[in-house]
Amino acid sequence: MSAEATASPGRLVDRNPTLAGAEIVAHLVPPRQFATATLDSYRPDRDYPSQGAAVAAIRNFAAAWQGGGGIFRRKAQPGHPGIYLDGGFGVGKTHLLAALWHLAPGRKYFGTFIEYTALVGALGYAPAVQLLKGASLICIDEFELDDPGDTRLMSRLLSELVASGSRIAATSNTPPNALGEGRFASQDFLREIDSLAAKFETVRIDGLDYRRRDVEAHARSVPDAAAALSGVQGPTTLDPFGEVLHHLGTVHPSRYPKLVEGLSAIGLTGVRPFANQTDALRFVAFVDRLYDAQVAVFAEGTPLDTVFPDEMLAGGYSKKYLRAISRLIALTNEQVA
Repeated sequence: MSAEATASPGRLVDRNPTLAGAEIVAHLVPPRQFATATLDSYRPDRDYPSQGAAVAAIRNFAAAWQGGGGIFRRKAQPGHPGIYLDGGFGVGKTHLLAALWHLAPGRKYFGTFIEYTALVGALGYAPAVQLLKGASLICIDEFELDDPGDTRLMSRLLSELVASGSRIAATSNTPPNALGEGRFASQDFLREIDSLAAKFETVRIDGLDYRRRDVEAHARSVPDAAAALSGVQGPTTLDPFGEVLHHLGTVHPSRYPKLVEGLSAIGLTGVRPFANQTDALRFVAFVDRLYDAQVAVFAEGTPLDTVFPDEMLAGGYSKKYLRAISRLIALTNEQVA
């Protein structure tokens, strides 16, 4: 066994990443597990015809770029300048979004909703627009609007990018005209929400969560996280759950990708149910970045798929929590060499 494999775990709470605007831009590419995603490698479930229809819709959307002599040129296309993949968890929306990104020519960007808002925060609105302007494609994964400010910001940003000729592709678990429901007074911002929805052709994708197809549909707990980490090759961390939650509150969510960068696995001790929604939402954002980086999780205590209380699962952020549960089931059942 290599020295790397037997190294003692570090501490996640000792990591204090910084992230400049240029670094955010460098991260605006598909996560590594989708680095080679194609439409042909997407496997539609025949029991759900909408999955095959979604592939066809993406191909049609990609036809806006027509190859000629190895060089792409943009075709004038009627209809919406954006496509919006709406569906449940684990039906392959991010795979299809990444496949579209790979098909697009020239300068293009792929990021989560929070990464784009963080980019605006780091650079300022006008410089961020100037940077993104004229890109062939802007892909926005996990498109969710949690406050009125984000609604107005993204509506304005997308309007300017579409006007510059960029096309937009997005995924979410919520149809675009329902964004914000249950989280703020969406009626007060109906104009902005409708403006966003009008930019997209909505493609519904039904199906089962593929992350639950081949594993027991529960997050796996371990009796001794330190012992479990001892068999992992590559850098690992081991921390009490409560200390991680506190640390997440000191790091902006846009920096979470760097917080987990280079890790093979993390260990958590003393996992317990959430007592407040602020901690829960930060943890959801953290889980998303763990999933993007494919960092395995070894946790002691309360199984991670049961840490969100019933009142949270019944509230306005339920879809975020359910997405996190789906991903935690996958990450805690990872077989790490």
